[in-house]
Amino acid sequence: MNFIKDLEKAFQEHSNRENAIPMENYMKKHFSFYGVTAINRRLIFKTVLKQHQKEVSENAREIAKELFSKKQRELHYCGIEILIKELKKKYKKEDISLIEFLIVNNSWWDSVDTISKYILGEYLMQFPEETDKVVDRFSNSENMWLNRSAILFQLGYKQKTNSDLLFALCQKHSDSDEFFIRKAIGWALREYGKTNSSAVIKFVEINNLKPLSKKEALKNIA
Repeated sequence: MNFIKDLEKAFQEHSNRENAIPMENYMKKHFSFYGVTAINRRLIFKTVLKQHQKEVSENAREIAKELFSKKQRELHYCGIEILIKELKKKYKKEDISLIEFLIVNNSWWDSVDTISKYILGEYLMQFPEETDKVVDRFSNSENMWLNRSAILFQLGYKQKTNSDLLFALCQKHSDSDEFFIRKAIGWALREYGKTNSSAVIKFVEINNLKPLSKKEALKNIA
């Protein structure tokens, strides 16, 4: 596709190995980087997108999936941004397969957290009747990143948060030794605490959470 070809060309022209090395180190060398700063990445993406808006709008899912098959992390970020922009309130029920693909491929906290909040969260907001089925499957998966996404998908829900579901998921995974699960529990509770601090405090008091989860949950709660 012309968009992807031009996007790769633009990133290559602005690549900087000196920047890429610390980026790759920060991501534990799980990914390769062009070495394009976040500000420049967004500017390049916006410029190329404007030139191919029709192509991207009509093929958002296919383009995002192809970008995720690429080596460089900047391209993965662009694929996520395309879906956030193009599919908002326009998801199809079968898009859950694409969402799961994005979560379990090239998985790391930076992509999974964004997908959880802005894509999975939006999808389940549009199709609330799918929530129990999706969350049950994700939370029972052997894939840790799917577990994390189930805990985090309500991050932007605020007053619309299903607190019973949130607390049940946190309790379910409270014994996990996975750092990213313990951190997710604390983050999800802390975020909900901005809406209902008393409920979060009570939940933490009566449940035996791991120290990291408890610390993160109560951070910023007086």
